[in-house]
Formats: sequence, structure tokens, C-alpha cells
Amino acid sequence: MTQLADFPITRRWPPRRENVIQLYSLGTPNGVKVSIMLEELGVDYDVHRISIGDPEDQLTPEYLSLNPNNKIPAMIDPDGPGGEPMGLWESGAILTYLGDKYDRFLPQSGAARWHTLQWLFWQMGGVGPMFGQVGFFHRYKGKEIEDPRPRQRYYNEARRLLGVLDRQLQGRDWITGDYSIADIATGPWVRTISRFYEAEAQVGLADFTAVNAWLDRFEARPAVERGWQQPRNPE
Repeated sequence: MTQLADFPITRRWPPRRENVIQLYSLGTPNGVKVSIMLEELGVDYDVHRISIGDPEDQLTPEYLSLNPNNKIPAMIDPDGPGGEPMGLWESGAILTYLGDKYDRFLPQSGAARWHTLQWLFWQMGGVGPMFGQVGFFHRYKGKEIEDPRPRQRYYNEARRLLGVLDRQLQGRDWITGDYSIADIATGPWVRTISRFYEAEAQVGLADFTAVNAWLDRFEARPAVERGWQQPRNPE
């Protein structure tokens, strides 16, 4: 039977408590999806800070043994299928797994399940990659590129995606009606436009009234605020 100690990553980042979920993450939009989900579920977990800019973390053999794609987040559930520990990476897969395991924030069957998953995949395939490019070209190294076309391309695409979300939220408090993993996945990325990228004017965030009301509801949830703080930055 597999044990938690059988995972090489636990030798570099030892579990503080071996009977709880081990989360390897950072306070990025993708990283906080999982900490927010765990906080919403009230599930106990240990969090290990993985610096995505430090090859001594994300490119080590220990980390790659859990996530060969060397991104965050990743996790190990010591009580996985069949009662054995299971490692998992990709934030969308982790949210789906946790939603199924704890039967919360993801319907178990029927049209509601598939509608929730389609909006999760929309975030994974659209909002995350496109908003991330906004950050690169507006805030980070890409801003040094003089050609304005890449920058404008991603401003426009982010604005289009915000329009899709705004229309979906008309008459709804949450993306699919009930609060779900679709909201947990999407909320951090929309907030990042202003919180980290400072690109709200360029993408016209203020124009999307339904999105902004939804974002206020999302951020008012105590579990969301707690999840944003994990893992804590070193002092």
C-alpha cells in the first residue's frame, strides 16, 4: 500500500501533519483556486510555498516527481481513491476532484454538472491564458516590447471574455446559478486584472457591471479572503 512518505516531494517539503491534504502552491490566480476551495470546504490542509521564479523549487526532481509540468498548484490527498494517497496537478482537475469527493460546489449528475464543468473549462482554456498574457505585456517583461499589437490583442480578448461573463451573470448571483467551482476558478483571475496587473482601465473592467457585482459577492466570502492568504509570503 502506498504511503505519503513514498512521494519524493515529501522529502523536500516534509508534511507537518501526515493525515491532511498537502498543497504545494503560491498566491497566484491558479494557486489560490485550490486554497479557496479547501477553505470553502472546511477541509484541513498543509500548504507548502513553491516559488515559481526559483528553479530550486519548481524544477527540482522532487517537485517534478509530483508535477512533471513544473507548475503550481499540485497536491497530495493522503486519503485518495481506495484510501491510498494520490497526487494530482492542474487546478481544474483538483477542483473537480475535491468537488466530487466532498459533494460540494459541483453537482454530481445531470445538466447542472456539465454546465458547471463547461464554465470551468472556459476559464482554464480562455480566461487564464488570455488574462495571463495581459499581465505579461502590460505589467511584466512584455511591457518593454515597443510593438503595441500583442498588447492590444490581449486587451481586446480579455475585454471580449469579460463580456461573455457579464452576459452569463445577468440575472444570476453566480455563474451557473449556484456558487460552484466555476466561480472559484474564475474569480481570482478577474480580480488579478486590477489587484496585480493594474490593467482594469485597458480592458474596461468598470464597464461590466454584472461582473463587478459578482466579484464583490465573491470577495465578501470569508473563505475567499482566507484562501487568498495561502500560502503566506515569507516575512
